[in-house]
Amino acid sequence: QVQLVESGGGLVQPGGSLRLSCAVSGRIFRIYDMGWYRQVPGKQRELVASKTTAGSTNYADSAKGRFTISRDNAKNTVSLQMDSLKFEDTAVYYCNVKDSSFFNYWGQGTQVTVSS
Repeated sequence: QVQLVESGGGLVQPGGSLRLSCAVSGRIFRIYDMGWYRQVPGKQRELVASKTTAGSTNYADSAKGRFTISRDNAKNTVSLQMDSLKFEDTAVYYCNVKDSSFFNYWGQGTQVTVSS
């Protein structure tokens, strides 16, 4: 059974930093893409950043210049370094893995709250 184990959420002041990490427990055959999404109540889940196994990255406009995604393909882990956090970054962040057939695996979500 595959599980995505997330860590690193929490409370931070505006301008601060957080690092989210996600590790795959179990086997996923041919991972295509690993990344992070976020969701606030009443809105759809949205992509924050993702990185393919080949190394291509994709960032939401809101994340460009502030967030950095990294992967360890050998360990099947993905991390998101979030700097210069803003109030509007407050959300539940979900780890996502897509396999080569684009089946989605999801983590349980971790809360990030930016507040003074």
